[in-house]
Amino acid sequence: MGCTGLSPVAGAEQVIFEGVMVPAIDLNKLSAGDGDALAAMHKAATEIGFAIVHNTALSASRVEEVIAVYRAFFHLPAAEKAKIDMARTGANRGWGAPGSEQVDPEANPDYKQFFDSGFNLPAGDPRADLAVYAPNHWPDTPAEFQDVISRYYSDACDVAMQVLRGLAASIGAPGDYFDGAFDAPMALQRGNFYPSRPAWATERDFGIATHTDYGCLTLLATDGSPGLEVRKRGGGWIPVSAPPGAFIINFGEMMELWTQGKVLATPHRVVGGDNERISVPLFFNPSSDTDVAPPGAAQRILAGDHLQARFSETYVHLKN
Repeated sequence: MGCTGLSPVAGAEQVIFEGVMVPAIDLNKLSAGDGDALAAMHKAATEIGFAIVHNTALSASRVEEVIAVYRAFFHLPAAEKAKIDMARTGANRGWGAPGSEQVDPEANPDYKQFFDSGFNLPAGDPRADLAVYAPNHWPDTPAEFQDVISRYYSDACDVAMQVLRGLAASIGAPGDYFDGAFDAPMALQRGNFYPSRPAWATERDFGIATHTDYGCLTLLATDGSPGLEVRKRGGGWIPVSAPPGAFIINFGEMMELWTQGKVLATPHRVVGGDNERISVPLFFNPSSDTDVAPPGAAQRILAGDHLQARFSETYVHLKN
């Protein structure tokens, strides 16, 4: 499957994959209320479920720095990484070994490795006992790991909030519609390490199998390597990639629910190829006590309950 027109950093208005247009959006223009940028975000949210954003506060060099630190960690001996294996921590913080996540029950557990970290609640916060706010676990090596990853996390959350404000405006809501729901975001940052596809892999083996994201908005940085595939509405798959400095945006199940289906959560996957690949998704989700039921719904749906239920279905150590 070929693609043409992929030049988001240079300011392309859209990326075309075999007739499917994935808008590439200048985030500063979107935040300023530019009509073309708002129209592009509306199309991305309501028709495709994916977009590419560029011209953000996170430069290509910042993305390359965080990817390099994750890469150094993932190339450590397994025994070193196992010190913070999340199967031991009992939550979704720390290192996830190959086979520790299964996003599709019809496929084998995913062969990728990953590292999860998230929001730090202030001391004494009554939500501290919730699993979705579990404490972070940091490796000793690389020495700069915690600092680099934490600084990137803070800035990525700001960019994600800026995208959400643009999304709100694009679907006819006030620009600050989502703001009050993110005082203590269940924002999970992940470093994904996809090795080259193993020789033993079968048609049921994936870097990450077909899934929709669970939460609201995903801000995805990558090393520029291909690998991500998005399912087209009429069937089949299209590749989507972006270089460091541009971000792939997609929307999750919680956002689709919250907007009564107006914003789409689109299935995607990583099959894997000849080269290793690093990606850094920020899963940007509201505070645990946020009601994400659509307007007028008879029953409340708490964001924390939704997310914890999906985690328990996905992380192998939580299933068991």
